[in-house]
Parts: sequence; structure tokens; C-alpha cells
Amino acid sequence: MSTPADEQIRDLENGTDNIASQPRSSVPSLLFISLALFMLMNGHGDEFATTREMYVNGLQSLNHQLGNFSAWLNGTETNFTLPVQDPNTMPLVAAFLPYGREVDPAKASYYSNMTGFWHGNVQPHNLTSLNVTEQSSPWRHLSEQFMIPTNLSTIPELLGPWNWTRTNKVTLNVADKLVPLGQGGNETKDIAIIHGRVELSDPKSSDDLRLDFEGIHVVSTGTVYAFAESPGHGIDLRTLPALVPERLRNDSARAVEVELSARISKLKEKINSGAFEQDSSSDDSDSPKTKCSFRLFTQLEASTVPKERMEELEHEYEEPTGISTVKPPELSLDGVLLSQNCGILYEVKHVVGLQTQKLYSKITTYAGMSTLVNFFLLALFRRQASQSSSAAGLSRVSRYTFLIQSLIDAISFVGHITVAIIAEGRPSLSVLAPAGLACLLFIYEAQFAVLIGQIQAPEDVSPPQPAVPSPVQPATPAANEDGTAPADGNPPAATPAPAPAPPTPTAQATRPGFWHYLWQHIRTDPAARLWLLMSLCLIVVFRVVIMLSIPLFFIGSLYSWMWMLQIYRSARRARSSGLSTEYLVGTTVGRLFFALYFLGCPKNIFDVEPRRWIYAVALLMFLQVLVIFLQENVDPGFFLPRRMARVQTYDYHPPMPLPDPEAPDQTLGDCAICMDAILVDPSLQARSKSSDGKERPVIGLGISRAGILGKVGASARKSYSLAPCHHLFHTACLERWLAIKNICPQCRRPLPPL
Repeated sequence: MSTPADEQIRDLENGTDNIASQPRSSVPSLLFISLALFMLMNGHGDEFATTREMYVNGLQSLNHQLGNFSAWLNGTETNFTLPVQDPNTMPLVAAFLPYGREVDPAKASYYSNMTGFWHGNVQPHNLTSLNVTEQSSPWRHLSEQFMIPTNLSTIPELLGPWNWTRTNKVTLNVADKLVPLGQGGNETKDIAIIHGRVELSDPKSSDDLRLDFEGIHVVSTGTVYAFAESPGHGIDLRTLPALVPERLRNDSARAVEVELSARISKLKEKINSGAFEQDSSSDDSDSPKTKCSFRLFTQLEASTVPKERMEELEHEYEEPTGISTVKPPELSLDGVLLSQNCGILYEVKHVVGLQTQKLYSKITTYAGMSTLVNFFLLALFRRQASQSSSAAGLSRVSRYTFLIQSLIDAISFVGHITVAIIAEGRPSLSVLAPAGLACLLFIYEAQFAVLIGQIQAPEDVSPPQPAVPSPVQPATPAANEDGTAPADGNPPAATPAPAPAPPTPTAQATRPGFWHYLWQHIRTDPAARLWLLMSLCLIVVFRVVIMLSIPLFFIGSLYSWMWMLQIYRSARRARSSGLSTEYLVGTTVGRLFFALYFLGCPKNIFDVEPRRWIYAVALLMFLQVLVIFLQENVDPGFFLPRRMARVQTYDYHPPMPLPDPEAPDQTLGDCAICMDAILVDPSLQARSKSSDGKERPVIGLGISRAGILGKVGASARKSYSLAPCHHLFHTACLERWLAIKNICPQCRRPLPPL
């Protein structure tokens, strides 16, 4: 009696699709959605009520600050007092930074909007312990006067674990907002509120020291005055006017008042709409903390573009109309990052900025190029997958080659999504196109790798031998009372086998729990395993990329090993890969586009410093493609020494005895696929002596003393194929069958490649 499982397998063998009528399990989709939500939530379970309460408390604090600050500006009673700046600060800053110079608007100008991303170098100075060169510098006495009020005994505790003297790189993320002051014709646009983040980098560590800053940008002089603190410490905007010169203090205070009002209005909108943002302080949990308080002073470098043309250029950046403007001058600045309570001074040298609009234009251009490259890679893969879709084709390629490519595409997908998150607005939509194509490549390649694994699984598994039935033991004759045999000479009837004992009643089976059912489902359902593997891979890659802790040599290793495992498989199996030349060359060029852009181009959108070893990786990849090409056209193991043994493949054409030559049908038997007889030409028969001295016809002996088999034995050997399970087929029939499935059509045991 056949079971439902046997019927299902039989339907698959016959090519019918009764399984399609069964309802599809939703567990794989449920797993994927649940894990994707876990990935996107990033493990945080902040409750809505707690977040809203935090926003409400922040709104109350801002309202209180604005009320006291407005009263101070109007000269009424208040508990706010503007702090007094140390008179030794500005002379020390002026020793490093010539700032506050106005230029002739007819000959030169400054950029009025500093919003963008800045990168440059810094040089540290320890004001508590000057070196020999610093001792002879003209600013030595200024630093001594500046450090008089500092308590030196508290400095080690304030510094924290960061290595201050090893820092040599700085990154600024700046948002600049111009604040118009006055009304009607008396309106002035010379003061802007600026805020953002400073990141100091240690060349021998992957960590960054992050500081949030709030400041005032004086447009006419290109000067910035700002306070900088560790994330979470908070900066009081009302203290900013204390940094600027006396002549600009009143306008700066009015700009701060306007900014406080704007932030209160924005916070009210978020509370009313419930659009709460994630607390950014959690993102800085891994950043080294410090209790040092800093002041940041920067000076833009003046350009040779007249002010009128500069305004025209910046207006074209903000609202493109297509008009021809002047060539954009370089956006750069110098600065000083100064801490009095820790005795640290960083000299900021020639920090180059990329304005947000230019960055977005750069991102959009890159998105277009990467979309074309990913589409090209997807087309190549689909074409190659269709060419290698048969069981014979899948047995020739390496699954690890496609697993490595799927991992590369997973990293590409998460990286493009990260760019889309950073580039809020229109550029983010353009980056979603290459991200979607990378996700498709990841899914297709992972599925293809799983399919290859299913086809190649039986290669190294020795097929089980057919079970030998145990002989039936004859029944012992029953003796007479005197011990003699029965008188009738008839054999006694066989003793019937004892009836099997009835099954012992057991307790009713308990229903398995959810986790047990889930585990069994993952073990038995290939689709569930595939979705689980893809979800875990995405989660790991997402977290690694977001944390910016992925080592670059790991990416280089993925590229280096992409074709290596295919070369190894082809050499070990003595079979070519079947990969087309267009797929090998096109995929290599497409993959290297991303690697060379981010690790070879100094002006990539992530500002990753070029790595020279990426060119060696590119050369290695092309050498691997050349080796695969030679394996395809020369020999799969052409580079291996002759003494190296290869994997012994199964011989489907062993020597077989022929039937008696006097028999009417000279056949080896019936083919298990087409059910036709496997005929043998009588001229191919040869006789060999068996152990009993009789001659028996044998086919497939190869070179024989008979002579005729030496000429046609090879062709005769190809007419039949004997599987490891001892089922006989026409070689042509078996080749067509193995192109579809790699199991025996009779017993469904796995078959090795033909």
C-alpha cells in the first residue's frame, strides 16, 4: 500500500505537479518578516510613552530657556547671565588662525552656506607639556597664560581613554542656517546658526571621538565661533554670544532667540504628530567618552570670485535653473579646537568641504552608474543560470562561487540603503534602484547556490548496497512419540509465523510545541532554511555595515576567493566549469567597478581612503578568469603535477558478461528508462575463461588478444551504463535523465555524474 509520501515522490518523478494544489506554508514568510522587523528595530524596545515624555520635558526646558533669555535681551528681571570668556583665549587662537578679515566684495568673497561634509588633518598640541619645538614657538607664553586657571590634577580624569596625541584626522558634519534679522529694508543676513558634529580619528584604531557643536557663523568674515561637547552633555545656545566679538554680540543674541523659537515650534509639531526620532545618544554608546569642554574657531578661505557671482553660484546650487555660472572654487577652512580644562589644542589645517547639494548630485550620478552595473550583472547571471540549469550543468559549477557573490551583494544592498538613509530627500530615491537590484542578485544567487548544493550533495556519498533478503528457514519435522520421523514421507507443513503482538496502547500523543514545530519545519523545508539563512545574513551584514566596523580586508578576501573555489572544483573533478566567457569577464569587471570606486578612487561618496592593494586584488581576479578559460579549453588540471591524484569518478561502463551466443536475443537486458532492450553486436563478443574452465562471452574488456575489441571496444562500452545500484540503462537515455535529475529512476538512490 502506497503512502502519501510515496505518491508525492512518484508525482515528482513523473513530472506532475500535484503539490501545487496544496496550500503553501506561510512559516518561511513569517520567519523572514519577523527577522526583518527585528533587524530594522535594531534591538531597541523604547516605548512610545517614554519617548513622548522625554520630548515634553525637552519642550519645557526650551520654553524656560527662551523666557529667561528674552527677558535678559529686553533688560527685564531674569536669572540668566551671559558667561565671560577668558581674555587669553582669542590671542592664543589668533596665533594659529588669522580670522575675522573682511574682503573686497568686488574681488573676493566667502561661501555663505557651510552645510556639507568636511575632511582634513589636525595637529595636536599638549598645552600642559610642550615639546622642544613648541617651547621655542611664539605662542608659548600665550598658552601659559591660558592655562593658569586650569586645575592640572583633574585633567587625567577629564581626558578619558582617548589617545589625544595620536589623532591626525578630523571630519565635520555641518548644518548652516542663515537667520535674517530686522524687518523691511533694514533686514540683514550676516549671522547664521551652525551646528553639527566633529569626529576625530585615530589612525591605529577604528574608533572615533565624536563631539557635538553649536555655534555662530559670521557670513561677512567667514568666521565660526562654537562650543563643542561630548554627545549627551548638551550645549546651551544662550551662551554662544559670549564667543563672538563685542560688535556682533547683539545680533548674535537675536539670532539665538530666533533659533530657540524655531526649535520650540519644531518640537511641538513632533509631539503633536507623534513623529519621534530615535535617540541619537544610543548611537554614540561605543564612542570614547570625555569630559573635556571644547571651543571651535574656524576661518573660511576666501575665494577670488566676486560676491555677486558667488551668490549666483550658491542660488544655482539650491534651486538649479541650468544657467551657466562660474567654476565653483574650493570650499576649505582652517581652524582651532581648544580645551582649557584639559589643556588640549588641535590645529585644524586645510579642511576641504563638499556642500550638501554637490554631494547629492554626486550621489545621484553614482546611483545611475551603479544601477546600470547591477542590471548588467543581473542579466549576466540570469543568462548563465539558464545555461547551467540542468543537473549536468549544476554539477560542474561551485556553489561557493555564488555564495561569495551573494554575500558581496548583501553588503552592497545594505551599503546602498545606508547611503539612502544618509542622503535624505531626492538623492535617497535614486540610491534605492541599485539597492533593489543588489537585493535581487543576493536572493537569486543564494537560491542558485542552494540548488547547486542539492544537486551536488550525492557526489561524495557512497550509495547503499541493495538489501539481501534473508533465506527462509524450513520448518523442522515434528517427531513421533518414539522419536522417529513421520511415516508418510511428506514434508510437514511449514509452521506459520507467529502473529505479531497487538500494539500496546499508549497515551495519546501530545501536540508538539511551537518551537519544536518551528525547528522541525526548518529542518525539513528547504525554502524555510533558505529564508532563514538569507534573513540571518542580512541581519549580520546590516549590523556590521551600520557599525562601520567591517574590515576592508574581509571585502578584499571575498573578491580574491570569488573564482578560486571554482578553479579548485574543476581541477579536483577533472571537469570544466561550464561558465561562459562573457559571464566570467563581465561579472569580474562589474564587481571590480564597486571595489575600485570605493577603495581606489580618492573622491568616492564615502570618502574612503584609497588602498593600493585593491589593484593587486583586481589583477588576481583576472588571473583566475584566465585559469578558468584555460581549464575550459586545455585541461581542467593543466597546472597540477602529474603525480597528484584526482578524485576517482564512478565507472558507468564496467566489463559485463554477455548472454549465451545461442540465445535468440543478444541483449544485456532492458533499459530501465525506455524499457527497450540493450542490444549488443555479436561481432563485439570475445571469450574469456571463467574459474570453472568454461569460456564465457564478455563485453567491455577494452584491449583484448582477440584484436577486434581493441578497435571497437571503446564504442561498445558507451552503449550501456550500469548505475551503482545495479540498474542498467542505455547511455544516451541515462544522459538525458541526468540532465534533469540526479537520482535513479528505479530506486531513487543518488547517482554520481556520468
